[in-house]
Amino acid sequence: MASYLEDMVDWFLSTSALVTYWNYIFPVLVGLYLAISLYDKHRYGSKKQLRITSSPRDGSPAVGNGAKLDGMEYVGELEQADYDPLPALEEKPHVPYVGATVTLEKDPLEAANRFYEILNDRRSVRQFSRRPVDTAIVERCIQAAGTGPSGAHTEPWTFCLVSDSSVKQSIREIIEAEELINYTQRMAKQWVTDLRPIRTNHIKEYLTEAPHLILIFKQTYGYKTDGGKKQHYYNEISTSIATGILLCALQSAGLSSLVTTPLNCGPALRNLLERPPNEKLLVLLPVGYAAEDCTVPDLHRKPKEEIIVRF
Repeated sequence: MASYLEDMVDWFLSTSALVTYWNYIFPVLVGLYLAISLYDKHRYGSKKQLRITSSPRDGSPAVGNGAKLDGMEYVGELEQADYDPLPALEEKPHVPYVGATVTLEKDPLEAANRFYEILNDRRSVRQFSRRPVDTAIVERCIQAAGTGPSGAHTEPWTFCLVSDSSVKQSIREIIEAEELINYTQRMAKQWVTDLRPIRTNHIKEYLTEAPHLILIFKQTYGYKTDGGKKQHYYNEISTSIATGILLCALQSAGLSSLVTTPLNCGPALRNLLERPPNEKLLVLLPVGYAAEDCTVPDLHRKPKEEIIVRF
């Protein structure tokens, strides 16, 4: 049987195109191998990953050498070779804190109910009035977003407030050009179908109708005072939390907004606004007052029984 298989292999090699074109194929294979090896060395060579094994007692994950911890993808790129014994954050004494002193109502339950009423009144708006909005109001809301928590207090966010009509027009042109391709080529058929009840397409009038646009960038890393790179842990989660606070602040100020994630537009928008390479676009919010003829889908939110699990 073994000799039969050997004969078959010899016959295949002698008659296949591998032999004829081997002088061309071999250098290509070697080149691919070297390219992959160099990429892996650059990507993983200086990083020690943690291997997860099963605990002998309860079967829970245990840490060893080899694989990454669950959730590490949210932390960021850890450059172990650039270890600095001094923390990036200045070490200061801890001071007493008594808890919340500014609340919506004196009674905690009334305050919680009031906050829920404000946020339950929020809807995603795609039709904006041209009624002007004082920039100071929007900036104060952004300042509120900047109070959000962040990994190791790195505050890895940049809020670009765009009010200039020509810049808004340029943003709209970039996004609509990409969105046309997204809706017709990139997005899966099911995705487009699921968006149909929202009545959204590649035309984005709100980008020029809304008085202001807020482009929120996550900073994948920062810089120390000496110019060295500073790790930004959980930069996307931190910036997302800040975005949620911003939505609450805008709603509390009586302003409407819309969370948009322009697919494949980040690099072009970053270049347009001349942002540095460590900033990546996360979301874009048009901000203003709802138009008088504004309509929204008659959607209903899940009751608390469906979103709370008590223990």
